Amino acid sequence: MRKGKIAEMKAVFWTAVVAGLLFAGFGASNSALAAFKVGAKKCQECHTAEAKVWEGTKHFKSYKAIHKDKRAKKIVKAVGDKRMKKSKTCALCHYTAAQKDAGAKVKLVSGPSCESCHGAASDWISMHNDYGKGVKRDGESADHKAARIKNAIAAGMVRPERLFDVAANCMSCHGLANPKLDAKAAAAMLDNEHPLNPDFELVKYSQGSVRHRFYPPDVTVNKEMTAAEKSQMYVIGQAAALVSATMAASKSDHPKYKAAQDKRIANAKAALDLIKGQVPEAAALLSDPTPANGRALGEAVKGKDLSGAVGGKLPKDYK
Repeated sequence: MRKGKIAEMKAVFWTAVVAGLLFAGFGASNSALAAFKVGAKKCQECHTAEAKVWEGTKHFKSYKAIHKDKRAKKIVKAVGDKRMKKSKTCALCHYTAAQKDAGAKVKLVSGPSCESCHGAASDWISMHNDYGKGVKRDGESADHKAARIKNAIAAGMVRPERLFDVAANCMSCHGLANPKLDAKAAAAMLDNEHPLNPDFELVKYSQGSVRHRFYPPDVTVNKEMTAAEKSQMYVIGQAAALVSATMAASKSDHPKYKAAQDKRIANAKAALDLIKGQVPEAAALLSDPTPANGRALGEAVKGKDLSGAVGGKLPKDYK
């Protein structure tokens, strides 16, 4: 790919992401640009089963534990801060920073939580909870539900069916590719033992301890994915990894950082090569790894059983 093309991609991508699209949802309306996180307590009011799962995860437990890790003090000092919970760099991924309202003080309220994946909720939580005047969730009409979902997405909600966008949020932190992470800070973090797992894979890390798939009609059952669904998630996760790593690779020349991003790119390309004959959108993404092409691939694989092509790549166990 030409250097000019890469530079153009980088400029467009980072401009959009830094404006808030990555954490408020790719393609969100302008109203989502100033969105802020409200904290998991707001979500727990309805999503009690999901919250119970979250409370058993490392994401939840890390709030009281991660700053005690023997590496933490050294890493925090390396990025020029004194305390992890006072570090804006660490807060990018390790914490949920919430506000009561737009003018309220920002406070760290938990580790990674609902809005880390599904987007800052201030602009969409009210409409997400509105089932119609005087109507409870079980009595909502199909037309109202469709409109509610559409409006919430437009306001920045990253719903599970928009899996590429959810995966993009995961990859931004697990790939050390947060667009607001300074390149020098990333280098200092790696030089002081901050982990970066280039083999992070979405199915393995989402279908174990963090799985929260409570869908009607029985919302008490945490449903497991079928082989076909896992194959779709695997492909979409690799698409998000490719986009994330391609953009991140141009961010820093630090040897460890560059090597990790190059490996992420190689892993993703090897996976997507397996389906490019079946799914034209995979070939398009491989030749031009942009968020738009990643999202197009995500839509293209919905409903497809790709386990024949990628089944051997699916994890045998989960985190």
